[in-house]
Order: sequence, then structure tokens, then C-alpha cells
Amino acid sequence: MLNENMKAIRKSKGLSQEGLAVRLNVVRQTISKWEQGLSVPDSDMLISISEVLETPVSTLLGETVSEPKADDLKVISEKLEMINLQFAQKKATRRKIFHWLFISLCALIAIGFAVWIILNSPYLGWDYNDPETAVAGAVFHALEWLFVRLAPFIFIGAMVGIFATRKKG
Repeated sequence: MLNENMKAIRKSKGLSQEGLAVRLNVVRQTISKWEQGLSVPDSDMLISISEVLETPVSTLLGETVSEPKADDLKVISEKLEMINLQFAQKKATRRKIFHWLFISLCALIAIGFAVWIILNSPYLGWDYNDPETAVAGAVFHALEWLFVRLAPFIFIGAMVGIFATRKKG
């Protein structure tokens, strides 16, 4: 069955055994053996043959493809509708999660600024003659410096995210 179908499809596509062999990176004798039924291609080669001949593997193997019935179409339609509903629910859930993450990020930034204001940089009054205190003070100062400079941009981005993920309608 495979050998006859392969030969007929190859000829209908206007390919010679040599032409098919070149496209599959095999020798012409291999194509000849397949078409005479003396050997069969492995599964990977069968897929390559179907791609080169632009024909489904099932057709090469001789399966008859039945037309779907009206009841089958209805079942498929219902399944697709269910899948679409599941995707919509997942999308809505993901949107809600991101929305609340953006709100939380804004709240954390606001709390961070409140903490920095309340603390009023207490490490500035530390004794920096002690090496450990000097290192800790430098670390706190670097963190404060980064926070004060990056937080406004992150806050604006989070606000944009809140508006972009809000429920429409």
C-alpha cells in the first residue's frame, strides 16, 4: 500500500525518483526499494516523505479519511466553545492577579517612602569610626539612594499597570 501510494503521489507531483531522493538526502536506489516494496522507510523518514510530497502520512499509508458528520461537528463545536470559555476564565484570572500585584506594589512603595521619612536617615548620626558601622551606614545610604531614585519610576509603571489591567465594561 505505502509503495503504491508513494509512487503515485510522487509521479502526480512531477518528481522523479532521483528528484525525491535528492530532497530526502538518500540515494535513488532507496526510493526504488521503497516503491517496489522491498523495504520501508522508518518513521522519521516517513514524515520527511510526507512533507516533501505535501501529503499526510495517513494518505501515504493508505488510510481513508472520512468526512466528519453533522453530529461530530456539533461535538467539536461544543468542545471548542468550552476551551474558549476556559481560556477566557484564565485570562480574566491572570488579569486580576496582575491588577492586585500592581496595587500591592504601589502600596509597598508608598509604605517604603513613609518608612524613609519617619526614619529620617538615622544612620547619618552613627559613629563611622567603627568599620562595621561605616559599612552598614554605606549600605543603608546606597539602598535609600536607589529607592528614592527608582521608586517613582516603578510607582508610575505600577499605576499604568493598574489602569491597563482594570476591568473594562
